[in-house]
Amino acid sequence: MTLPATPPPPPSLGASWCELRELGVLAVQGADAAEFLHGQLSSDIKALRPGHAQYSSYNSPKGRMLATLVVLRTADDAFRILLAADLAESVRKRLAMFVLRSKVSVANAGGEVFRAGVGGPGAAAAVTGALGSAPPAFSAVERDGVVALALPDGRFVVLAPLDRAPTLRSALAAHAGTADESSWQWLAIHAGVPTVTAATTDQFVAQTANWDLLGGVNFQKGCYPGQEIVARTQYLGRLKERLYAFHVDGPPPPAGTRLYAEPFGDQPCGTVVNAAPSPGGGSDLLAVVQITAIDGGNVRLGERDGPALEPQPLPYAIPAPAAPRGRIS
Repeated sequence: MTLPATPPPPPSLGASWCELRELGVLAVQGADAAEFLHGQLSSDIKALRPGHAQYSSYNSPKGRMLATLVVLRTADDAFRILLAADLAESVRKRLAMFVLRSKVSVANAGGEVFRAGVGGPGAAAAVTGALGSAPPAFSAVERDGVVALALPDGRFVVLAPLDRAPTLRSALAAHAGTADESSWQWLAIHAGVPTVTAATTDQFVAQTANWDLLGGVNFQKGCYPGQEIVARTQYLGRLKERLYAFHVDGPPPPAGTRLYAEPFGDQPCGTVVNAAPSPGGGSDLLAVVQITAIDGGNVRLGERDGPALEPQPLPYAIPAPAAPRGRIS
């Protein structure tokens, strides 16, 4: 692959790149791939055009997210599914259980693909400089086997065969500063985009993790695992939890760490989903928390008298919970 010999962007543009070792990749292909995934995932896979992507989730029959996903339909009408690396094999096995006679193959491609992320205000300029062009949000460009996918919050994922890795590392380093993966996680936290990992799999209904607000759930499509619970939560229930952002003094707490607040006493009121070091010190995190705990303030990390969490704004509005309706009111 011949990469463009353009100069790097000015430092003021503020782009950085890192290898995404904690990002898994599933390859799904075959004549029935779109139909199969449409019946398994929470988004409208049939509406996804080649060269485009969408958020989605894979849920348990009880409606809880087994994994958060980015689904890319490639130019050759196959699919690449991006998810937490520590869930890739378990999700592959579960999907494969339901293939039956469909003309579909599901492979764990993480060991065969170089994965990199580019973020920051100058990310699009850096990707253009390194790869020749930068696609618009939830679109991908592909050249000589190298795929650049734009996420809606301004980050880019670059996928390539392993033999292209040395060339890509050099090209990306010429146009963006080199960072570690925690910087990528911090950008996701500030975008309000959670990633379900092995520590939090099968814990959250999609709406409690704001997945509906991010477009990862289609409420008009047909059945998929957990669809009845997700739909009942949307149309009949009253959400008691939502995803919120916080800052805390100290190192990043592990995913799955419990949160506490009055008047919940010794009962946890929330769960850390993702956390990363903050550039200004301390850590920033996303957590699914009881709405009444947020309203009351004074949410604590790890125990009742643990470090206080400072609420942070999200880049999208969280709607007020609707009044309960129907049988589950």
